[in-house]
Amino acid sequence: MNLIPDELNQYLTEVCEPEPELLQLIDRETQLEVLMPRMLSGHLQGRVLSMLSNMLQPKRILEVGTFTGYATLCFAEGLAADGKIITLDINEELEDRVRGYFAASAYDAKIDYRIGNAMELIPEIDEVFDIVFIDADKKNNGNYYDLIFEKVRKGGLIIVDNVLWSGKVLTKINDKDTSNIYTFNEMIAADSRVEKLILPVRDGLFIIRKK
Repeated sequence: MNLIPDELNQYLTEVCEPEPELLQLIDRETQLEVLMPRMLSGHLQGRVLSMLSNMLQPKRILEVGTFTGYATLCFAEGLAADGKIITLDINEELEDRVRGYFAASAYDAKIDYRIGNAMELIPEIDEVFDIVFIDADKKNNGNYYDLIFEKVRKGGLIIVDNVLWSGKVLTKINDKDTSNIYTFNEMIAADSRVEKLILPVRDGLFIIRKK
């Protein structure tokens, strides 16, 4: 299921903020050279993430799932002058490519890129975050949420990607990913500690605000 028709999506990207040149390069090279390029956030979602970051002017951001660094750089655009983004990924094969992209940006000194298992890395992080972005293996969405919740300040945002799963959350398809995402969405819907809404941007962004 395409949540937004291609023609309308093209219009939305035309009227929103332009995509920075480095992000255009990352998008192009990811599409041509990296497996599963659909995991990249892309122009429209990237501008949503950038705007949310610019609105909060965060000092600390945690990203679970770096992929090729596109969303990382979008979030970095809104960091406070003394801000930092910690981004975690398990894929060592992409490390050199991603570090190269970060080095080519204006935000390299503000990015703390760590390779490893996020389930093991998150408990070691002693920070309070303004924004957490969860965009990794979907089976662990609930586990990541539980691990980071107490590390998010009151009023901070937890943003979770791919929560509509190409519309499969509406179907009775019983594959593990769809089931895990549906279960996670229901868990958030029932969580009275947060305000929440799903934006139908790309594959669905859950915007969760800690009360």
